This record gives sequence, structure tokens and C-alpha cells, in this order.
Amino acid sequence: MKGSEKKSVFKDLYNIFFTKHWPVWTGAVLAGILNVLMFGIVSPWSGSAGYSSWGKNLYKVVNILGFDETPSLLGNKWALLSIMIVLGSFIGALLSKSFAVRIPPFGELIKGFIGGSLMGIGATVGIGCSIGGFFSGVPALSGGAIFLTFGLFLGTVVAVKYLFWEMEKFPKISTGKGFTYLAVSQDRGAWQKWMGLIVSILLFFIAYTYFQADEYVLGWFIIIGGLLGLISQRSIFCIVRAFREPFMSGDSTGAKGIIAGLLVVLFGFVVIKTMNIGAGETALRAREMSFVHSNFWLRGLLGGFVFGIGMTIAGGCAVGTLWRMGEGQVKLWFSALGFLLIAPISSKFITPWLTDILPFNMQYKNYLPDYLGYAGSVGLVLVILGIWYWFAVWNEKTGKFSQF
Repeated sequence: MKGSEKKSVFKDLYNIFFTKHWPVWTGAVLAGILNVLMFGIVSPWSGSAGYSSWGKNLYKVVNILGFDETPSLLGNKWALLSIMIVLGSFIGALLSKSFAVRIPPFGELIKGFIGGSLMGIGATVGIGCSIGGFFSGVPALSGGAIFLTFGLFLGTVVAVKYLFWEMEKFPKISTGKGFTYLAVSQDRGAWQKWMGLIVSILLFFIAYTYFQADEYVLGWFIIIGGLLGLISQRSIFCIVRAFREPFMSGDSTGAKGIIAGLLVVLFGFVVIKTMNIGAGETALRAREMSFVHSNFWLRGLLGGFVFGIGMTIAGGCAVGTLWRMGEGQVKLWFSALGFLLIAPISSKFITPWLTDILPFNMQYKNYLPDYLGYAGSVGLVLVILGIWYWFAVWNEKTGKFSQF
């Protein structure tokens, strides 16, 4: 193959991956496959655990709130995964020459922080976020995850109504002068592509150092985190989009994409749980109960409701916040700050109070196959996803609930 032909091949590959955004369903399916892979290695994907680890380590450094025994970020798989999602998104934004530091009006920064804070509270109250509680929890056949999902929908509806009310009554909150730095055009700014290659090499070097230290789980989580960030940035993979857009623009693209990803995760998780794959000496029951938390029913509903409000106001869910940070969205930096600062406080003060006042029958572990069997449990999840799909498509055609 001649040099010019090789160059043309590489250019074509670059155009495929980085000239245009990928379909949402592509990103969701790939994220679902990686989620199954993480479960096969050790555990399903959790988003809020990474933020909590960041926050606890921060409080540990300043020596307040009693988080002295918190493991280091460098040894925590969820913290490393979250950091690498940001880094992977940074790589995707650089290689596609779409990175820019975007600073919105001050009111949007405040909304980002408030939204992130609410997500921190919702994730600890409901024992799960848009990723661990929904994208992993529902395929894990957790009864509490079903109620957390309903809470996410309700919270999204309330927040959308608030945002329309805010735009009508207080439009100045989200208006004003914004700033953009380091943006380039597609025919200029080659430095971003070179920087993307350098950061890619850095990410794999970090993973290599963990493999050399026999930290294979952490090494793989670093690589998977980088891939999740790249995939999310290129496909605009974000749970809040799937929940919010049917009620704002009527667009069903995000919902259909997330449903496709959930089907992949559901299939993979059921195979792993029924076959006890990757458990080692762990008992089958422990493997089955992975990501089945004490949040059935009211606790999951409350947590999901608060989280749904937060992610809609912030404009990014647990993973959406991370990858938007990587492409330079400063509002989501404030969202992440609110999440990591408030989640540890909520886990230390709000959650214990809530668990004390809620009766057991509102916050216990509910594993659906214990009541419905695997066939019935999978059937229930498929029915719920089918209803969601039907609603999203029907609403897109009729506009019945758009901008309500």
C-alpha cells in the first residue's frame, strides 16, 4: 500500500470516529457492553461512588467531618474510573477538535452547583444514581431500582416544569454574558489533535503502571473509564437527556438509545448472575445480590426523585456531568463540585436520620427473582422498557407532553 493510500485510510477512519457525533444508541450499547465487562471483572458500574470518594478524600485532606479512614483515590476503582471518564472525554473532545472552556452566565453556574448538590443527596438517600441505581440497578433486577427509576421520572417532570417557569418569570437567571476559550475551527487547531494523542498515551501509561504493580482490576478500570469517557463524549450519552427531552423538545432519540443499552446490560447481567460468572469463591447468592440495595420502595423513590430534579437542573447526570467536564463545560464542573461536596455530608447526616425514621418495609433489599423468578423478573423489566419506548415514540409524534 502506497503512502498516500495509507494516509487516506487513516483519514477515513478519523472522519468516521471524530468528524461527526455517533448515534446515541451506539454509545449506549457500547457503554452497556463495558458495564457487563466490569461486572464480569468485579462489579457493575457505579457513578455516585466515584464522586463520594472524591469528596471524602477532600474532607480527609482538610481534616474535617471524620473521613480519616477513607481509602486513597489512587486505590479506589470508582474514583479512578470517574477520573478516567473525564480524561477519556477530554481525549474525544481534543481529537474531534471540539474542546473549549465554556463559561456560562453566573446563574447557570449556581444552578449547576445546586443540581450537583441535589444529585449528591439523592444518590445517598436512594443508594444509587442514574448509573448505579438505574443503568446498573434495573438490569441487576433490583426492585428498589424500579422505584428509583420512577423517582427519576417524577423528579425530571417537576424540574422541567420549574425550568419553564423560571424562563418565564426570571429569564435573567440564565442569561448574560458567557465566555469561550481555546475553541478552534475544523480547518484549524491541529494542536488539539496532537494533544489528544499525547493524553491518550498518558492514559495507557497510567494503566500500564497499575498492571506492572499487579493491580489488574484497577488497570482495567482505568482503560474502561477512558473508553466510557470517549464513547460518552462522541455519542452524547447522558441519562438525563433520555428522561428530559420527551418533556421538553419531544425528542425520543435519547430514550431509545438508553433503552437499547439497558437491553444489552440486562442480558449480560442475567447471564452473569445465573451462571455465577466471575465470582471466584464468592457464593452464588452474593453474586445475585450485586447492586440490590436496601432501597425498596420509598427510599428508592425519594432518592430518585431528588436526583431527577438535580440532574435536570444541572443539565447532566452522573456520567453526563463527567464527560461534559472533559469537553470544557464549566457549569458541569460546578455540578461535580456540588455532588462531591454534598454526597459525603448527606451520607453522614441525612441518610442515617432517614433510615431511622423509615420502617423496614420501605427500605429493604428486594431481589425480583426471589418473588417472580428470573423469567418473570426479566419480563417485568421488558414490559417497563416497552412502555417507556412506546411513550417516547408516541409523544414525539403527538407532542402531547412536550413543553407541558
